[in-house]
Amino acid sequence: MRTADFDYDLPPASIAQRPADPRDSSRLMVLHRTDGRIEHRIFHELPEILRPEDLLVLNQTRVIPARLQAEKIDTGGRAELLLLQRLDDRRWKALVGGRGLRPGRRLRLSNGLKVEVATDLGGAIRELIFSQPVSQAIERIGEMPLPPYIRTPLRNPNEYQTVYAAVAGSAAAPTAGLHFTPALLATLQEMGIRLAFVTLHIGLDTFAPVTAEDPSRHSIHTEWCQVPPDVVQAVQETTDGAGRVIAVGTTSVRALETAARAAVGGARIGVFEGPTDLYILPGARFAAVDGMLTNFHLPRSTLLMMVSAFAGRENILGAYELAMREGYRFYSFGDAMLLL
Repeated sequence: MRTADFDYDLPPASIAQRPADPRDSSRLMVLHRTDGRIEHRIFHELPEILRPEDLLVLNQTRVIPARLQAEKIDTGGRAELLLLQRLDDRRWKALVGGRGLRPGRRLRLSNGLKVEVATDLGGAIRELIFSQPVSQAIERIGEMPLPPYIRTPLRNPNEYQTVYAAVAGSAAAPTAGLHFTPALLATLQEMGIRLAFVTLHIGLDTFAPVTAEDPSRHSIHTEWCQVPPDVVQAVQETTDGAGRVIAVGTTSVRALETAARAAVGGARIGVFEGPTDLYILPGARFAAVDGMLTNFHLPRSTLLMMVSAFAGRENILGAYELAMREGYRFYSFGDAMLLL
């Protein structure tokens, strides 16, 4: 297996710059893993595809407006901070932009809050120490951290949030969930389809391409996640019945499959809270997930490798080629795939 096996050429025009409006009007490609059969649907037709006994597991993380503009206190020069991970009330891991941002450098935000560069963590990553807790301040002065391939400004910050986002902490949205509307979720529940919510806070490494020739040598990113007892119970009840556990997004897959490693006593998954470094490559066995709702992912990415592990590399790359021919929209604001 080589990283080049997960490469493909995407025309720039296929990269979605705006979300569908309404959200559930996006297209939905349904790929059946057993025979490679493909259906072309619309996302609001999801109630026609799922079964009443199914369980949808959604990631309720909320994107924080983590991009901050700052100035160097000694020179007045500009700097940009992108908060990646909260370490405690005042300490954050961040991606920094600007010259001379070495340990000891002091910065000031637009609201007067002071920041010290504490530790060089390699590359453009730094540990920052704020003079006061910053979580509330960033809601007023921060900007949404859109992926670099989205060049069109948001009309509203909520365009890059799921309608069920509840727990702040992500540097990126769980984009498979962006297709849902409150009305569609209500319709699914009225059908008897259950919803369960995990939390996994997404870092920017989720967009990083794999550069190692052998993907198994890639250093996977670590993200914090939580799979609470009610989700464990819902998964087990679905397994004991006739339903399927369908993860909404690769982040929900990662959380559930991490929780499967914590299972005891014959349970399908166990309660889990903490960092996960789970890296899913072709050949992996999925213990918790029967179906996956996802978007179309970047070439050479760990996410493309994960969906290939689930549905087969040939199936996935063939579906991507068809999607390009049929005019599907790719990446964060693009169309959806349902892998069954």
